[in-house]
Amino acid sequence: MNSSAEIKTAARPVVPAWAKRLHSLTDHLIYDLGGGPRTLRLDHAINIQKVVTVFVIYGMMHWYDNFSVAAWVYLGLHGVYGYTWLLKDLAFPNHAFSKRMTIASLGVLYGGLNLLYWALPWLFISRHLEPGGAMLFAAIFLHTLGVAWMAAGDLQKNCVLRYQPGLISNGVFTYTRNPNYLGEVMIYASYALLAAHWFGWLVILLQFFGLFLPRMLAKDASISRHPGWAEYRRRSGLILPWALINGRALRQVFAEPRHSAPAITPQENI
Repeated sequence: MNSSAEIKTAARPVVPAWAKRLHSLTDHLIYDLGGGPRTLRLDHAINIQKVVTVFVIYGMMHWYDNFSVAAWVYLGLHGVYGYTWLLKDLAFPNHAFSKRMTIASLGVLYGGLNLLYWALPWLFISRHLEPGGAMLFAAIFLHTLGVAWMAAGDLQKNCVLRYQPGLISNGVFTYTRNPNYLGEVMIYASYALLAAHWFGWLVILLQFFGLFLPRMLAKDASISRHPGWAEYRRRSGLILPWALINGRALRQVFAEPRHSAPAITPQENI
């Protein structure tokens, strides 16, 4: 008979070799490419990109003389999202992004990754696309929910781990172990949906399989050491909140008895 320690060890996920190699490769490209002196911190470099994106997209609108309602909607989505990210980073920064980058890595960020992301508005603006109302609704729907998942996930993780390190399995982490990555995918999927081009979806696939998935698998292996991991993994998805999608979570909510909230004194309500 296996001991409880052996069962616990067996239940821990193993990061696939390909994911380890991709994780190591992307970290090298982002931080250490070429060696030499360090320049900007990654978070500062990302924030600069987020701030200027609205001006880049508006410049595309001028260059291609495209000031349609749809173009303004795209500017409001993709352009303003950068300031949502900036506000989030100022309020609860991700310290994992505080490492400084080499000059070559800075070139990869601005000359590679940013150009891929800016290809999405270019595909939309340059082709003077006029999506219908249903398509605009779908894009705004995806984008709005994506921002909520991303910001709420990062906020909860930052606040909880600051005071109580360990497994986070409630709040927006209840049904998905990576609500922030889910939000990022939804946000950029809304841009690809409007761009209506295979290259836009290729950018999303590269983002997911090249950057997000290896980190999610490594995170699973890391947090599996905490008590409660097996049950949490059983009821949550790696990224998709299946219990919300199939309605199981809603059935549980309506099946549970409702409890009255405790009275709040004036002092507690300050």
